[in-house]
Amino acid sequence: MTKSFENIFTQQANIELPIIGGPMYPCSNPELVAAVSDAGGIGIVQPISLSYVHGYEFREGLQYIRSLTSKPIGMNALIEQSNKRYHERMVQWIDIALEEGVRFFITSLGKPDWVVKRVHECGGIVYHDVTEKKWAHKAIDGGVDGLISVNNRAGGHAGQQTSEQLYQDLESFNLPIICAGGISTPDDFRRALDTGYVGVQMGTRFIATTECNAPLPYKEAIVKANETDIVLSERVSGIPVSLINTPYVNRLGLKTNKFEKWLLRSSKSKYLMRTFYMLRSLWSLKKAVLDKTGKRDYWQAGKSVKGITKIESVKDIIERFSNS
Repeated sequence: MTKSFENIFTQQANIELPIIGGPMYPCSNPELVAAVSDAGGIGIVQPISLSYVHGYEFREGLQYIRSLTSKPIGMNALIEQSNKRYHERMVQWIDIALEEGVRFFITSLGKPDWVVKRVHECGGIVYHDVTEKKWAHKAIDGGVDGLISVNNRAGGHAGQQTSEQLYQDLESFNLPIICAGGISTPDDFRRALDTGYVGVQMGTRFIATTECNAPLPYKEAIVKANETDIVLSERVSGIPVSLINTPYVNRLGLKTNKFEKWLLRSSKSKYLMRTFYMLRSLWSLKKAVLDKTGKRDYWQAGKSVKGITKIESVKDIIERFSNS
């Protein structure tokens, strides 16, 4: 019999289990998002992935996911505002999501106050990604309802602190905190809850599933990898991103060169450099996830690979967690 994990987070998100299927570019295909929600957690739509990689007009994609599950889904809003056109698109996506009944949002990379205002008007909830205390201050000033604590074992843009250190830094804010990074087994899940986290966010674990449409070589690389195979690259976005160490990543290099570092320090050129990095990585990661041969070995993953031993269904993974 499934245990009760009810807490403030499950109540806010209207879900059974305190498990978030982390928003991933490019791996958050609609079937994966729906599977996480249908199993009792909450799958999070990554709009750029949904539209740019998987080819759905945003509203159409949300409606397709709703056809696969009646359970709540969420949306990730990357709200960095240096690009006016992108910001306008994100505003549209948030409005469409609200119109389609989405009420749980995760914001990243910017000031979340305008998202909070819009979502709260519709009775929704906003959690914000943070890697350290100073970003939590800004998120709380923006009125968020909870924090996604991104630690040094996370995939994507990893933090620098351990999950325990980060929890200690954030608990004084008296908001619900989600552990993001290093979660792939029921023991990891239980340890996070025992620390004081109200739930966990998993990305890498859900790539190695039957519902994820990432290429089989990518999934097999996650299964075979040890945590020592995870490296941090500055060449994806200008700040460290967790990747599986592959021949392509070695050729690309992990560090920015002196000229790139200089451009990233300048207030006038840093956004241009980050845009260049982002466009290059968006294209490369999209090609990698659409290439079923696995020849384009440019694969994001976190150190939770340590506990991933096979490719299996989302339902089976979450069922084990629910019985832990």
